[in-house]
Amino acid sequence: MKRNTTEQSTRSAGILMPVFSLPSPYGIGTLGKAATEFVDFLAKMKHRYWQVLPVGPTGYGDSPYQSYSAFAGNPYFIDLDLLVDRGILTKEEILEGYFGTEPRYVDYGAQFGSRFAVLRKAYARSDFRATKEFAAFKKKAEYWLEDYCLFMAIKEREGFKPWQEWSDHDLKLHKRSALAAAAEELADEVAFQEFMQFTFFEQWHAVRAYASENGVEIIGDIPLYVAMDSADTWAHSELFELDIDRNATNIAGVPPDAFSDEGQRWGNPLYRWDEMEKKNFKWWRERMKANADLFDVIRIDHFIGIVNYWSIPAKCKSAKGGKWLKGPGKKLTDVFAEAAKGAKIIAEDLGVLTKPVKDLIASCGYPGMKVIEFGVGGDPANPYLPHNYSSSNCVAYIGTHDNETLAGFLAGCPEWQINWMMGYFGILKREELHDQMIRRLYESVADTVIFQIQDLLHLDNSARINHPSTLGSNWQWRLLPGELSKIDIGYRAWLCEMFGRVAPAPAKAE
Repeated sequence: MKRNTTEQSTRSAGILMPVFSLPSPYGIGTLGKAATEFVDFLAKMKHRYWQVLPVGPTGYGDSPYQSYSAFAGNPYFIDLDLLVDRGILTKEEILEGYFGTEPRYVDYGAQFGSRFAVLRKAYARSDFRATKEFAAFKKKAEYWLEDYCLFMAIKEREGFKPWQEWSDHDLKLHKRSALAAAAEELADEVAFQEFMQFTFFEQWHAVRAYASENGVEIIGDIPLYVAMDSADTWAHSELFELDIDRNATNIAGVPPDAFSDEGQRWGNPLYRWDEMEKKNFKWWRERMKANADLFDVIRIDHFIGIVNYWSIPAKCKSAKGGKWLKGPGKKLTDVFAEAAKGAKIIAEDLGVLTKPVKDLIASCGYPGMKVIEFGVGGDPANPYLPHNYSSSNCVAYIGTHDNETLAGFLAGCPEWQINWMMGYFGILKREELHDQMIRRLYESVADTVIFQIQDLLHLDNSARINHPSTLGSNWQWRLLPGELSKIDIGYRAWLCEMFGRVAPAPAKAE
């Protein structure tokens, strides 16, 4: 993956695996032993990248793309056993909580009901505020930490209602006097929120350091837009298309596409790009700087929206009622270059690729994305087929978290399509198609190839991460303990060696 337009490319491979999918104890993946063991697994397979989904705190619907903050970390990912090791929690206290009974899927209701209660016990015994580490963290996070922690404290008091529905009108409008009074009244809850953020980032950086020592880099995923119910829209309402009562006037989405005949009505408030520019894109500068501190590579979700975005009047019930508007384009990517120094960037360019989008990506030198599942429809000219990759500067996938697993995809293909794919991939037996498609991705000219872990395990659509435009069963799938042992590590390492995807060994500290 290229860092910029002049750096020589290094062929590589990686695995897409959400943090919540790790086989950690207590119902959800965390930043403890399972995370470092996954790094070991990647290193043994000679895969350079671990791609995760957004790691912010999630609200209703549990989507990592609808977070309470563009900066904060998800408290669910705090590893409880590490707090036991620190002496501020006991194993017995953890086991008193109910975290769900199904090891394959996250029970978010159980997490919400028990995890915070357990974390409060650890918080009560922690002297984190007296440490120099917390002082350094608070200084680094000064742009967002105070607003976020107060936002969550008020939200707790208000029964987790969206901030537009809070009972105190002045708090809803983020008035200084009301903020000061709330901060004093809710001081203990604010401190608890600080504890969770400090602990999340402490554990995150420990995992990232371990990954770096073992030659593994982390690809983060940041949504272009933020949730309506977030600390960002509350504290920076002037930057979003909101009316005088702080309700969205226009919202984000996409027109009809491969995922939905009706288009997608995401509901995120749109940015006031003119206001952003007046403030020298301060909010975006801080966001990119914060993400560069978290990740080695930043994937910009819905990169197309930087050039042209679909604006849907909030009153419209369908995405079809939207229209295309012009985004900030190069003005914003220049900010990325300045603020995210040290991090590489991937442009998620799936969708309607206009010439201005292509030109901007080319001028930035960002790799775009290729998805084989989009290409195998019978048209040999499809740009998502490996033989049509016009440049090696791309990141290629069988499918992303928004797609079916490969096994699920193949199970749903009609016979003519299976026969076409067998011809394209050069095989005679249908049962060989799954593994041959994966091998062909390793062989491809793409600088970087990323596989969903489910595809290496041949799992069907019961392991699908997300089905766009649906609610109720997304963001839940998890690995089972020991399941990675079913993958032939030696064969995967050989594929990387055979097709030049082995990264140089990390330099050893003297």
